[in-house]
Amino acid sequence: MEIVLKLLWAFLIGGAFCVIAQVLIDKTKLTPARILVGFVVAGVLLGAVGVYGPLADFAGAGATTPLSGFGYLIAKGVRAAVDEKGLIGAFTGGLSAAAGGTAAALCFGLLAAAICKGGKPRS
Repeated sequence: MEIVLKLLWAFLIGGAFCVIAQVLIDKTKLTPARILVGFVVAGVLLGAVGVYGPLADFAGAGATTPLSGFGYLIAKGVRAAVDEKGLIGAFTGGLSAAAGGTAAALCFGLLAAAICKGGKPRS
């Protein structure tokens, strides 16, 4: 029963992020790109003030999968690298923290492009 509750909370929290993004798309003049960047920055800021960590622990993939989770991951990596390496960690921490996920996305994207046939462009 515990796993069902975890999945439910992940679904609800992740869905809430989607609802927020959809409301921003529908009710504002913000472009989707600006909303996505806003989510990443919000994840960084909420991670910096200590709010996003407990949310990620509680909601699991519902909070770590959206772009705000990516921002939180970068901020967490920078914080750890600064503690370990000093000022240079501010420049390297985000890259090393997100390298695995970024590399996987690039590899799977390349694989999908190699396997799938592209459609005819619309004119």
